[in-house]
Amino acid sequence: MTISGDVTQQERQEGVVLTDAAAAKVKSLLEQEGRDDLRLRLAVQPGGCSGLRYQLFFDERELEGDVVRTFGGVDVVVDRMSAPYLHGAVIDFVDTIEKQGFTIDNPNAVGSCACGDSFH
Repeated sequence: MTISGDVTQQERQEGVVLTDAAAAKVKSLLEQEGRDDLRLRLAVQPGGCSGLRYQLFFDERELEGDVVRTFGGVDVVVDRMSAPYLHGAVIDFVDTIEKQGFTIDNPNAVGSCACGDSFH
């Protein structure tokens, strides 16, 4: 069963998933940076109108308890405190006339607000 693009239900059950489109975009951005020591880190932080907000950034750190998965040669890292909030989340990259950027489809998000990056 496909959930989002090329992501299956089983892949979602294994943790955070990076779609092929998102992996290709991340790989392209890393090549532009000329760095091979960076990984894509996804985390939740307190804040936003719903209590939690996403952070998606390149990181060279390795923290104790990090969960790391590799997609298309790109490592995706989630810290141990964020992992329960992000289990099953799918990171995709959209490039259309209406919208361009990374999206996060998170089955754990009960709601969101107008800013689009918060959930509770």
